[in-house]
Amino acid sequence: MSENILETRNLTKEFRGFVAVSDVNLQVQRGNIHALIGPNGAGKTTCFNLLTKFLTPTSGKIFFAGKEITHQKPAQIARLGIIRSFQISAVFPQLTVLENVRIGLQRATGTSYHFWRSDRCLTHLEDAARELLAQVDLTDFANEQTVNLPYGRKRALEIATTLAMEPELMLLDEPTQGMGHEDVSRVTQLIKKVSVGRTILMVEHNMNVISQIADKITVLARGAVLAEGNYQEVSRNPDVMQAYMGTTTGELEGAH
Repeated sequence: MSENILETRNLTKEFRGFVAVSDVNLQVQRGNIHALIGPNGAGKTTCFNLLTKFLTPTSGKIFFAGKEITHQKPAQIARLGIIRSFQISAVFPQLTVLENVRIGLQRATGTSYHFWRSDRCLTHLEDAARELLAQVDLTDFANEQTVNLPYGRKRALEIATTLAMEPELMLLDEPTQGMGHEDVSRVTQLIKKVSVGRTILMVEHNMNVISQIADKITVLARGAVLAEGNYQEVSRNPDVMQAYMGTTTGELEGAH
């Protein structure tokens, strides 16, 4: 089995002559937290959309667990175990926290559309749902209506619903965006906690978050890979400094 769970080869996406992603060769190792970073307009979200098949590449190939998935559809790659958590919290606000996680478990078991069946048939999923809530420190909120949760707790719930889909590879899109310092710290530690035995690829602006949990970092600029390595390597890279801060000296500590 390859140590790379996800790989792209010369991945390219053009929009009417504008090259948003250019010849990106990405290798995500099993068991790692791999961060995709870059200044605004670097192509991070476009790259994420290519990987999750919401966009079709102009050229290049994508491989997952050694199998080419370049032309597969979003539902197909989700069944393979690539699950994306979106930038905007994607939960059902009028349902309870427990019910949201239970829906994720229903999707994983293929019973999402059994609307005509009694909800008693879902009780067997409750133990599993409560276990997931415990993983993300939401046990005390199980019966709370989701709309009432603080923003950071909603993001924790979203991670729980993502875990319910049993991902082999989790893709997290800006998991700490819009959070205060306390929530950022909580969600950062949560990501580290749930990464055990899993692989995570994340887009994140907050360099403090990246410095704490990322095993490997790929820096994009103008759609192309600018640098790659661990935090110490990329944070001192003059090209990265120039792209982020307009200077070739210093470090990226605290940059967003």
